[in-house]
Amino acid sequence: MDELLIRDPHEVETRVIRDLVDFKGKDVLEVGCGEGRMTWRYADIARSVLAIDPDEAAIMIATEQTPSKLRSRVAFMATDITQLAIADDAFDIAIFSWSI
Repeated sequence: MDELLIRDPHEVETRVIRDLVDFKGKDVLEVGCGEGRMTWRYADIARSVLAIDPDEAAIMIATEQTPSKLRSRVAFMATDITQLAIADDAFDIAIFSWSI
């Protein structure tokens, strides 16, 4: 997560994301999470996060880097969005980091 501060030392991206989307108390699906670069920008205020990416190595890194205070609400899964079986109303918000 220290890399986050290197890429965005003034947390401009974090502020913009939080200005555009109200994550507070929401269940979030993040598609294309990679190593969790964007996940850490909102996970502390979301109710729950399921962050997915087909890159198993990236998911392992994201899982290892998950702060202990977020482990109960953030889950990472190595899967493709087309393979994810979820109910239509399972999430309040779906975001696509660098997947578009």
